[in-house]
Amino acid sequence: MLAGGRPGGGAGQRSPGTAAAGSASGSGSAGPSGRPSASAEATGPPAKGAVTVTGEVAKGLESPWGVAPLPGGDLLVASRDKGTISRVAAGSGTVTRIGEVPGVASGGEGGLMGLALSPSFASDRLVYVYFTTESDNRIARLRYDEQRPAGQQLGAPDTVFRGIPKGLVHNGGRIAFGPDKMLYAGTGETGDTGLAQDKKSLGGKILRMTPDGDPVHGNPEADSVVYSYGHRNVQGLAWDKDKRLWAAEFGQNTWDELNLIEPGANYGWPEAEGKAGKPGMRDPVAVWKTDEASPSGIAWAEGSIWMAGLRGNRLWRIPLAGTAPVAAPEAFLEREYGRLRTVVALGGDRLLLVTSETDGRGSPKAGDDRILTLTVR
Repeated sequence: MLAGGRPGGGAGQRSPGTAAAGSASGSGSAGPSGRPSASAEATGPPAKGAVTVTGEVAKGLESPWGVAPLPGGDLLVASRDKGTISRVAAGSGTVTRIGEVPGVASGGEGGLMGLALSPSFASDRLVYVYFTTESDNRIARLRYDEQRPAGQQLGAPDTVFRGIPKGLVHNGGRIAFGPDKMLYAGTGETGDTGLAQDKKSLGGKILRMTPDGDPVHGNPEADSVVYSYGHRNVQGLAWDKDKRLWAAEFGQNTWDELNLIEPGANYGWPEAEGKAGKPGMRDPVAVWKTDEASPSGIAWAEGSIWMAGLRGNRLWRIPLAGTAPVAAPEAFLEREYGRLRTVVALGGDRLLLVTSETDGRGSPKAGDDRILTLTVR
């Protein structure tokens, strides 16, 4: 891997920011797997962490968004604005386009966003994508055939779910397969705030479905893929070691949020933003001023949630003992690499971090956008 990054990049420990932390209101209840949540008294990681940038996997990427590690160490990367998927070779950093997703309508915050491999990828070679079309946001799967010529290695899209509201802003976009091998998707309310509280709408929700796009047995409502509601714009999904689901989302003018997700729970938007303490609505586990975060991707590693900040230009660490923070969130790499979009856990103390300076809102420098490797504690 190539060492490097922006001038001044590298190890980046920072003092804790001003983010507020507190106990999750759902502490002690069952998580998505049905297993009981750990108590807040459980031993957690150290209050102070550390981040070291150990390499640069790729550079010169345009509007990278979703990333999926392949068996063997290479990566698939989605370009939001180009609507293409490329393969990044481990070690050399060579970027090769494998194909284009037809029907992508990029614009504003829409385009080709989330990317996930089928739980049976080794045998079915299916790549799942979340993308914006002229009429909606939808999820499709495409077969990846490495024997076909470069640039033509993706088969025709098979749409597994459609009809998610689209807008110039707040399209959500993150997809991930959970420990239960079901597909989860974070959506946005497209700027129409009323959608978030409307259980019949797919906007402002976290969705849970089978790999074929059907509602899952055990969802809050048997005939619905809606798993939680009252969200403004979910772009971060991750599970901890005890299979609890966490989500990060954009606030409006005051508070960005990290939430512990419980099936059927209401996360408050637009009636509540941040720690409002309203009956029947779940308060976030941690909150940030919007200029410190504007969170996108999250990952769990070494006992902490790691959260990428777009407007905040930094990587946040939220150390957890069970469902409660053991200390205030801690900021790293502040303004060293610009806007940060996606975090991917590679196992142990290793993370991938994707920058987002070429998304129309950054100030790209030579070499942007990049994928970096980190070691964390």
